[in-house]
Amino acid sequence: MKESDIGLIGLAVMGENLALNLESKGWQVSVYNRTTKGTLFSVVERLITGRAKGKNIVGFENIEEFVNSLSTPRKIMMMVRAGSPVDEIIEQLLPFLSSGDILIDGGNSNYEDTTRRVKEVEEKGFYFIGAGVSGGEEGALHGASIMPGGSAGAWLEVRPLLQSIAAKAEDGSPCCEWIGGGGSGHFVKMIHNGIEYGDMQLISEAYFVMKRLLEASNEEMADCFAVWNEGKLKSYLIEITSNILNYKDAKGKYLIDKILDTAGQKGTGKWSVINALDLGMPLNLIATAVFERSLSFQKELRVEASRIYNRETSTKTYVADQLTEDIYYSLYASKLISYAQGFNVLREASEQFGWELNLATIARLWRGGCIIRSAFLNDIAKAFEEDRYLANLLLAPYFKGEILTSLPHWKQLIVVAAKEELPLPAFSSALNYFYSLTTENLPANLVQAQRDYFGAHTFERIDLPRGVFSHENWTGEGGDTQSGTYNV
Repeated sequence: MKESDIGLIGLAVMGENLALNLESKGWQVSVYNRTTKGTLFSVVERLITGRAKGKNIVGFENIEEFVNSLSTPRKIMMMVRAGSPVDEIIEQLLPFLSSGDILIDGGNSNYEDTTRRVKEVEEKGFYFIGAGVSGGEEGALHGASIMPGGSAGAWLEVRPLLQSIAAKAEDGSPCCEWIGGGGSGHFVKMIHNGIEYGDMQLISEAYFVMKRLLEASNEEMADCFAVWNEGKLKSYLIEITSNILNYKDAKGKYLIDKILDTAGQKGTGKWSVINALDLGMPLNLIATAVFERSLSFQKELRVEASRIYNRETSTKTYVADQLTEDIYYSLYASKLISYAQGFNVLREASEQFGWELNLATIARLWRGGCIIRSAFLNDIAKAFEEDRYLANLLLAPYFKGEILTSLPHWKQLIVVAAKEELPLPAFSSALNYFYSLTTENLPANLVQAQRDYFGAHTFERIDLPRGVFSHENWTGEGGDTQSGTYNV
């Protein structure tokens, strides 16, 4: 039997569709699933006799036979749940591998786990790649954004395979390039997902204003998002929002109106926020989006609170046509804030972990296939190409102009929402980040004075060089002992 070009483990939605994608690009694929039993057939048999029937995909129920079916150096992609299942599969594979074989984790693994696995697998003479894969079921089948990192020595071997199944940007380039060492690929995918959380929250808030204040119908809102998708806001999430608002169920009713307002989450948004905190980088908007999902899940509490407070507004404080324009510019500017914060975290992680991330390349990888693909990613890539050491996207001349154009509308929307008692937490968070970023003197001097007063944490003075710390005996009763200076 002819040896397969690549093996794939894990035949849930993403794994099954990636296997079909690989086969459609001319590769022979061996497949294996760690859970062998389905309902009537094994998981492998269901694929082989179903969607893969007649295709160049070979199924195995035995992991040793699966490994032996592959040409060397073997390339095995794992599409299994993050955490211990990945480690379990690695342990099962190791006894059957040969020097130079390559393991690829295409799931949503924590980047720290990937960093550990790269080291452990390389010590045994093999290669390990942690590849973030974005695009959902459609992307897996037709072309995803793929963010590989880890063992650099394996890149040339897997590059033809991975780039063949990646989405193609408008200029024809594959949305798959080498990210860096260690767990960098999964870190970049994590931040991608964090930005995704922010985008989804912002779009839902735009929908909320249209629905509650403009009293727009689902059809009117769908048409509005469709128009927006032709300009600066063009993106996958704007596109599907229009489709969702137009969608009717089997009874001819708009499905969106029947969906309970409780949003789930799988953890990558939370990881983004936690790691931003560890790196000392602000990720306000994405943190707000994560917390809003948590608050949405407290449905019963919100119902009770709404009854207790019974908030009502009697007069409209806005003009409908103007408000629509305000929403558009606020959504655009707030999305820029979300991306700016995300790329700042990537830059800081690159510096602290020695990954040498190319931010322009990452922006280009997200132009196709992935969930956050947006028209302005070309503008982001261009900004980092013009200044690789750009401290913040908002400092780039192009984005300065975009923000200044949007600002009056952005402010007006927040004012209207406050008067109408409508929650817009992500829009507000984005605007406040912009104001804080562009304020030369913030009230942190008082915070630091308070810290020194009660804990002798010291402070820097404006009349002394940076890095020189002072302590004051505020009460006259303290001593000269002071706390060390450090940032978590």
